[in-house]
Amino acid sequence: MNTRTPFLKIINFLGLFFCVSLMNAQNIDVDILRNINVNRNTSLDGTFRVVTNSALPISIATPLIIYSVGIIKKDSTTKKTALFIGESFVVSAFITTALKYTTKRQRPFDAYTDIEKGTAGPGFSFPSGHTSVAFATATSLSMEYPKWYIIAPSFAWASAVGYSRMHLGVHYPSDVLAGAIIGSGSAYLSYKLNKWINKNSKEEQKVLKNNELK
Repeated sequence: MNTRTPFLKIINFLGLFFCVSLMNAQNIDVDILRNINVNRNTSLDGTFRVVTNSALPISIATPLIIYSVGIIKKDSTTKKTALFIGESFVVSAFITTALKYTTKRQRPFDAYTDIEKGTAGPGFSFPSGHTSVAFATATSLSMEYPKWYIIAPSFAWASAVGYSRMHLGVHYPSDVLAGAIIGSGSAYLSYKLNKWINKNSKEEQKVLKNNELK
């Protein structure tokens, strides 16, 4: 009994520490959002609505335009680039949707009466879907076209989308941060997966050629 008592005390302490840390993290999350949303310049609401509403159209149009260019130029490399960007979008959207229905986090404007809703925000809050697809597009574009004039505006736009979600009161900072990580991670995952598939495909072709020569 004596040996179990210290162990139980440690478990209780760790449980209490976790709960307190979680509460503090939530308080910081809400405090940052309040500084952004409650104290915002309302004259910029219209601008940020345009930014926030650009996430899906741009993320969908980007691979479609690049693929169309590939068809016109009959360039298979450009087509593959478009498919990679499209895959990054799909992967990020899937992960985001799955997490939303797993965590079921309430929207900030529903949880706190002082947070003002500046745009449509149906469904659950965590993570930010708009931020996720924007960063998936920005990251995949930057990986395929690693030039400063592609990277800088791509991530500036994606960051503006993320900020707009907080400015308009539909997401917590942690939602936006998670969305950015998921979006960038989805692009990297898609890139590695495509590389692995292409490597295996080349190896198979090499084996077939060797067999034909024999």
